[in-house]
Amino acid sequence: MKHYCITFLLCLMGTSMLQAQKITRVEPLSWWTDMRCPLTLMFYGENLQDAQITVQKKQGKRYVATEGLTVSAQHNAESKNYLFAEIDVREAGEYRFVLTKGKQKATCNYIVNTRREGSAERQSFTTADVIYLLMPDRFVDGDETNNSSPLTKEKGNKANIHGRYGGDIQGIINSLDYIKSIGATTVWPTPLLLDNEEAWSYHGYACADYYHIDPRFGSNEQYKQMVSIAHEKGLKFIMDIVTNHCGLAHWWMEDLPYHDWIHQFDQYTQTNNVFSANYDPNASRYDLHQNESGWFDTHMPDMNLDNPDLLQYFKQWAIWWIEYADLDGLRVDTYPYNEKLPMSEWCKAIREEYPNINIVGECWTRPASNVAYWQADAKNYDGFNSHLPSVMDFPVEESIRQALENEGKGWGEGMCRVYDAMSQDYLYADLNKLLVFVGNHDMEHIADIVLNNDLRRVKTAITLMATMRGIPQLFAGDEMGQRSADITMGHSGLRQLLPDLSTLTAEQQDLLDYQKRLFGFRLNEPVIHNGRTMHFMARNNTYAYFRYTNDGAVFVFVNASEEAQNIPWHTYQEILCKYQPTGKDIVSETLIDTRKPYSIAPLSCMVVRLEGKKEGVIRIGTPSDKAPKYIVDGVEVKDISSIDPKTVQSATVLKGEKAIEQYSAPDGVIVITTKQ
Repeated sequence: MKHYCITFLLCLMGTSMLQAQKITRVEPLSWWTDMRCPLTLMFYGENLQDAQITVQKKQGKRYVATEGLTVSAQHNAESKNYLFAEIDVREAGEYRFVLTKGKQKATCNYIVNTRREGSAERQSFTTADVIYLLMPDRFVDGDETNNSSPLTKEKGNKANIHGRYGGDIQGIINSLDYIKSIGATTVWPTPLLLDNEEAWSYHGYACADYYHIDPRFGSNEQYKQMVSIAHEKGLKFIMDIVTNHCGLAHWWMEDLPYHDWIHQFDQYTQTNNVFSANYDPNASRYDLHQNESGWFDTHMPDMNLDNPDLLQYFKQWAIWWIEYADLDGLRVDTYPYNEKLPMSEWCKAIREEYPNINIVGECWTRPASNVAYWQADAKNYDGFNSHLPSVMDFPVEESIRQALENEGKGWGEGMCRVYDAMSQDYLYADLNKLLVFVGNHDMEHIADIVLNNDLRRVKTAITLMATMRGIPQLFAGDEMGQRSADITMGHSGLRQLLPDLSTLTAEQQDLLDYQKRLFGFRLNEPVIHNGRTMHFMARNNTYAYFRYTNDGAVFVFVNASEEAQNIPWHTYQEILCKYQPTGKDIVSETLIDTRKPYSIAPLSCMVVRLEGKKEGVIRIGTPSDKAPKYIVDGVEVKDISSIDPKTVQSATVLKGEKAIEQYSAPDGVIVITTKQ
């Protein structure tokens, strides 16, 4: 039997006497056999320093001495009210910890479960998925009875734009069928853990308890049930977590285990947001210290991950939620604000426990080189490896939004911005692990910022997001062109409840239907999931690119201009020649012949699926009354029947000195290049 080391932070809440009824907090709330990671539990009470810990196991109605769970070591914190213990786990069962100090004793029950089969090998979200991001309080209110709770400070108040609107776990459960119907495969709610601030608590990013769901959202059991129901419907689930900061209302703020559990200053010091200090060879230690130690906000104390007990606490906390709720992945808020080396260790520990797990970090910075630094296995000059698999593609998000907020007529404007952003792909260690999006809960809705709030431009944004490399993420409401209530009121004015589908305008319904078709196609299209990209320089505020493999290609043409534009097929011959000449427009479901001219309407897109060539076929033209000239590897020939099709590298039709769109050219020249 293997031994698994667990570290327990025991924090007792009570008075001066060690009494069993005063042990009120155990974190993590339970554990499992066959885990690689150790744990840290918390009790809070008076004078736990140096208490001796013994363990008993329940047999029938009695607790007896056991070797199934044993204490291998223990140590104190700076606060006399905390105690840490390292535990070897051998067997599942119901255990009892006995803390003894002199004649005083306190007991606490603890459960070790048998780990579910295959848990370590769980799969995660990939390029085959579409993530649906929602803010629970501002999504759907499925249970009005929990809009306020006697256990929390702030009560429900829909009349206050900064208040709690009542969205909850039941609202998410009720909406899972809708989420699936629009083509999403993965649900990402912003934090659902307790946020007990007196105001603005709806966003959930100021955690007051890392192991309990906010009662205004539901309960731990209901959260677990929600994930299970999602899985039954074929949906994955991501948990949004914050390691950088907690909330001022967190219970440990009254008595920290260590002075350096959080970063403390003589006066309030806010982070300077200078992420570059982590990799800038010219950066000062002062700037780096303020970036990673300064508080994110006045009510968000900055956690110090250089404290080894805190780092261990956060490792096991993330693992506990994955194991308990059967999660499919994690999203980490404010990633570059953390100390980078401890966070690298944190990511590595999670991935050692779950080798296939995907974790995406919010690295809100630019240009692409700054974002790429944070992705696992990046070729960084300083040798740093974050072990963070995925990063959010903020440079591409910014380029799309800026391209669509005006007419794009200036040099380098419009779709040129998107082309330029995509040209930086060489910087990333893994393009398939980029989260591609056009909006989220910290931004205006895409319909707020596109020129004239034109939903045709929103279609363009969604088309780009759905067909680019990476993993697309859609923000709730953007699929129907939802706009913010009041963009002058900060984040609160941007985050509104999801509209009732019966209230949509004809234009909004058209956008929703368009997206359903687009994501429905994407769901089963391996070329989009795994294909490479070839793009062509934007002209006249258009942008064209191919996602391609040997078996097929998806051609995307974006016309972001306010005039009709012809598709210049001849420009794309270097890649078109590898595929069949006709394909299907996945939106209109019409056949598109790439040998014929096409005009694309203003502010619209075309997405065409092309099949790979059948082996043994050279697409060099069609029969005609007058045979064209053939030039093979620079030599003019009259007959090409002896050429092995497998050796053909390219075939281009010329008229004069220019390539033309048609492949039949009786008075032209067909130039064939073979593989040497």
